[in-house]
Amino acid sequence: MGERLAGKVALVTGAGSSGPGWGNGKATSVLFAREGARVCLIDINREAVEETAGIIRDEGGECLVEQVDVTDAEQVAGVVRACVEAWGRIDILHNNVGILEVGGPVEASLESWERVVSVNLTSMFLTCKYVLPVMEAQGSGAIVNISSITAIRYLGIPYVSYSATKGGVLQLTQSVALEYAEKGIRANSILPGLMNTPMIVEPLKGAYAGGDVEKMLEMRHAQVPMKTMGDAWDVAHAALFLVSDEARYITGAELVVDGGLTCKT
Repeated sequence: MGERLAGKVALVTGAGSSGPGWGNGKATSVLFAREGARVCLIDINREAVEETAGIIRDEGGECLVEQVDVTDAEQVAGVVRACVEAWGRIDILHNNVGILEVGGPVEASLESWERVVSVNLTSMFLTCKYVLPVMEAQGSGAIVNISSITAIRYLGIPYVSYSATKGGVLQLTQSVALEYAEKGIRANSILPGLMNTPMIVEPLKGAYAGGDVEKMLEMRHAQVPMKTMGDAWDVAHAALFLVSDEARYITGAELVVDGGLTCKT
């Protein structure tokens, strides 16, 4: 067990994995706990988030579990209160919730657009809305929001709502970073590239190779200069750095974690 986050309290949204294996939020939650943080685990899927909690507790870590719809303002406000009541503070906010639906502006339905905007962008607005006053009262805090390289590049698959919301995450993060810089609060974004996580299988399998999942994975590996997709731990370690004191002079940054893909695209 490490001590990079010793004494800190972290609130992580999307802390359960969307399928078997390690999603970004699950890996980050476990890594934060291994580095000494007490972690409030939030997910809409109770079974998934309990799995993450079980790993943390089995390793001797401390966590709370809350089943929350992060698009609901009352539920978000409630979980922030619960975290503060339990531990007295929130040092870290890690926004990891996100969904992907394929479709360009003509093909995507209005309902799909509004659903993706609500989950990917409004949720981060809401968590910031209720966590920032806690951090301001403390005089310190670190926020990390998960964006995507689709915020800055078109990768050949039309998912306009995903790309647009991930672009919005960048500007939301920079706005928070500058408004709160003098108050001891930092905010940064991570832009993962092509990652091999449970999230990609269902929404993307129809967009590659006629639904052949293994072929899809091969194609995505081949796109990356390093010839392999990253995984959830690559994102988790980037998040750990950004919320740690080692990154005390970094705010408003956009950390690309993509194996070099955006250098060639």
